[in-house]
Amino acid sequence: MKKQNNKRAILGRYGFIVALLMLFAVMVVFSAGKIVFTAEGKKWREIGKKETVIRDRVILPKRGNIYTYDGKLLATTEPLYSIYMDFWANGMQKDTLVKYVDELSGALAKKFPDKTASRYKNMIMNGWEMREKEENRIRENKEKGIDKKVQIRSRHVKILHNDISYLDLKEIRTFPFWNQRSNRSGLVAEERNARKKPFGNLAGRTVGNVYRDLDRGGSSGLELKYDSLLRGVPGVKFRQKIQGRWMDVVEKPAEEGWDIVTSIDAVIQDISERSLREKLIETEAESGTAIIMEVKSGEIKGIVNLDRLSNGDYAEGNPNAFSYMNEPGSTFKAVTAMVALDDGVVAPTDSFYVGTGLFQYNGRLVRDHYWRRGQNRGHLTLAEGMAISSNIVMSKIVLKGYENNPARFVEGIDRIGLRKRLTWDVPLGGIEGTSSIRFPNDKSNYWSKTTLPWMSFGYETKVPPIYMLMFYNGIANGGRMIKPFIARQFLYKGKVAENIEAEVVNHKMCKKRTLEQVHRMLLDVIEDGTGKVVASDYFSIAGKTGTAQIASGGSYGGYFVSFCGYFPAEAPMYTIYVGLRKPKGDPSGGGMAGMVFKNIAEQTYLRKVRLNVEDCRIDSALHKHPTLKNGNWDRGKSLLNALNFPAKGPAEASDWVKMKYENTAYHSEAVALNSALVPDVHGMGARDAVYLLEKSGLKVNLTGAGKVVSQSLSPGQKLVKGSTIAITMK
Repeated sequence: MKKQNNKRAILGRYGFIVALLMLFAVMVVFSAGKIVFTAEGKKWREIGKKETVIRDRVILPKRGNIYTYDGKLLATTEPLYSIYMDFWANGMQKDTLVKYVDELSGALAKKFPDKTASRYKNMIMNGWEMREKEENRIRENKEKGIDKKVQIRSRHVKILHNDISYLDLKEIRTFPFWNQRSNRSGLVAEERNARKKPFGNLAGRTVGNVYRDLDRGGSSGLELKYDSLLRGVPGVKFRQKIQGRWMDVVEKPAEEGWDIVTSIDAVIQDISERSLREKLIETEAESGTAIIMEVKSGEIKGIVNLDRLSNGDYAEGNPNAFSYMNEPGSTFKAVTAMVALDDGVVAPTDSFYVGTGLFQYNGRLVRDHYWRRGQNRGHLTLAEGMAISSNIVMSKIVLKGYENNPARFVEGIDRIGLRKRLTWDVPLGGIEGTSSIRFPNDKSNYWSKTTLPWMSFGYETKVPPIYMLMFYNGIANGGRMIKPFIARQFLYKGKVAENIEAEVVNHKMCKKRTLEQVHRMLLDVIEDGTGKVVASDYFSIAGKTGTAQIASGGSYGGYFVSFCGYFPAEAPMYTIYVGLRKPKGDPSGGGMAGMVFKNIAEQTYLRKVRLNVEDCRIDSALHKHPTLKNGNWDRGKSLLNALNFPAKGPAEASDWVKMKYENTAYHSEAVALNSALVPDVHGMGARDAVYLLEKSGLKVNLTGAGKVVSQSLSPGQKLVKGSTIAITMK
């Protein structure tokens, strides 16, 4: 009976517990239903979402790269990080911060020495003090009954002035205090994409720049011209807090930008920049441009635009190659000759009286460069006039053929293609980048009674360097004028999306006979004319010098000197244009611009043209036996045996030897080693030298390549283990 009563009591208690659990389950279900189906539930879901999810964050796409023709990087995108401290991080503790702030500040000062350790410490502790002040303000508001949400001021403090790379970010995350989780250290790294140019300023103006805020895209050059392709398409992500940690969840991935392969050759570009810069420094010119173009393809292999800065240095500035709108001067005489010859107005042997170099037409004097000498040159043929760059010959030719119909002369220029409006890879504004050649009866351009003769020798018209380059390249290319270009290929995700070919401006600039005659005249300029100084010992050149006064404010001041030509003349490979603005000294298209042309042409030719094996003579001074480095004898002996060279071992047993060649054999001399003295590693390779020094207990700082030519600790001096020794190799 007693057992039955106990059993009933136990079952009663059990039933009571089950009833409570069921009641609790009902309440849970009721509460869940309330949350799911009522307005209150919707409110809490929205709050939870705000607290745990941050939506619609932009994923920045990787901006496309810009390459040279052979795949060297001219511009690329790399992530940089702005470093802040969040002093309201949940887990940040003052006592821990105070404990490590000195070590953290010291590490920062060592890595980023633009601030001292004390300045870093003050910055960090000031950030914490601002948090304490904010907390006091919030507390005071609560005591006053002000229950509104308080906006926290100065939550993030920027610690490093400059943005840093990912490698630097990894390193600073090992610093004291910052080696904790971000919610305790407060370390915040804000990522942004930045543009990097591995070749520095090489072709800087042509490649162009981007805004610091990469979202704004390109600001100049190729970066601006092809910004829509380079920039890519942004993606979308949201941040979600999971187990107390924020994680990124990608909704739509970003699409990377297209890559651009340019026609630029880094070697030719460097040659061109150095050659132009040297002449600009020598002549103290205000600016200069140099362009080198591949004759057949139309690809620009090098393009330089240098302006003088206020401190006297030269740097890439305005896109002068495309936009410098000035009267071209005597390089335009080849245009005049081509039009007149093609129209049958003149033959190369027709002569014109030039006298002492002065000719008056409609009250205005035409002068030849030799007029001050008082020398009477009598009559000059067209060919002779081109060679010595006679203004009078050119003006008399156009007056003979076009005085009564000047429009016919300009129509001849149109026939060549020099008045055609073209767009370029470098974005320009207004009339820049187009030629500005007057036409009779055109109300927008005043045509005077003297315009025609002055136009014949490169005045009363504006033609940018790129047009003159295109014209001379057309002569070199058999009369086929093609537009110079820089962007040759577009890649998407490493695959070719589009190939660019040269745009043909004119398939036939003139008659074949005319082309041959103009080509012969351009050869004469170099062989016996104003361009004699440009002649090369390695190949023939055809081209024309130019010296033009610069119009400014209704008068002339300073000169623009230029040279344009192609080489080798018999089988042209490259066309080059060089122009210098306002050089000091006696202005000379040949002696100034022409010498830059010559330097670029010769260095390019010697690097790009391969000689036939038959043309390579044996160097009689060639050393027939290889020079062996000092070092480990076993390795040296193995090498000599493999090459079948006789060798004599050291007189005494030694692992380390000095090598020398004499009397038809290699001889080795033992290197004496003493554990208490600094060893002699002169003449050794890097591997042997570093091994021997580190084995002796020294730390090695190595520079250069080749074999050791100097060591900072003298051989034989007392050795202090742990010391650093610097060795230089050549």
